[in-house]
Amino acid sequence: MMPRRKPIIAANWKMYKTTDEGKKFTEGFSLDSTLAQEVEVVICPPFTAIPTIGKALKGKEIKWGAQNLYPAVEGAFTGEISPQMLKDLGCTYVIIGHSERRQIMGETDDFIRKKVIAAFAYDLLPIFCVGETLEHRKGDQTEDVCRIQILRGLEGIKSEDICRMVIAYEPIWAIGTGVNASPEDAEKTIAFLRQVIIQKWGKEAGEAVRIQYGGSVKPGNIKDLMSCANIDGALVGGASLKADSFYEIVRGAGEEAKNHGV
Repeated sequence: MMPRRKPIIAANWKMYKTTDEGKKFTEGFSLDSTLAQEVEVVICPPFTAIPTIGKALKGKEIKWGAQNLYPAVEGAFTGEISPQMLKDLGCTYVIIGHSERRQIMGETDDFIRKKVIAAFAYDLLPIFCVGETLEHRKGDQTEDVCRIQILRGLEGIKSEDICRMVIAYEPIWAIGTGVNASPEDAEKTIAFLRQVIIQKWGKEAGEAVRIQYGGSVKPGNIKDLMSCANIDGALVGGASLKADSFYEIVRGAGEEAKNHGV
């Protein structure tokens, strides 16, 4: 039986919260040491709030990260943020390849791959997002689409780095819609993604890499999702904007992890 991995619950605040709003969130959110042992928690605020959030989270056993980066150390890239800058702010993680970046900003698999490489160069851990549209799903193309995104977006990445990173499966049709994939469907797709990793990067990488589910994750469905053998956490959008609902998601994940002896 494949060993269970420590779940990771990451908050993606997207383009929400001023620095003051972010500070108020952190004042009302903390983890006791027992829960922190069961679940790794990450908050990814907007760039403007990272310094404030990082300062507020020190000593709370909660990591912080960014929602994006530009794949260059420095240069004439107006409006962009480098991996070096994120590392300077104490970030541990960075979200890469989110569907909103792919669809709205037109990011390609090759550009996303360059971001992954840049993140690892500065010891930032990617939360690498993949997922299909509703049209893909209706056309029975979910596995093909996600396989291509992984193989192209992670081409050239070493197996030891695959072990350290996080993959987030986010079906695009479930993001912000209030409709989530059933735990059975999410488990099936994530188990498939794990096999893709095993076939390309080896058994050790496939068993070590944590694969989250994202898409309308709420306190009411986290336990069902986390009861699945291959689901290692969640990338949470709207429900992460309120401290109480995000805490309930983390607590639910922690209870399931404890039940499964992670």
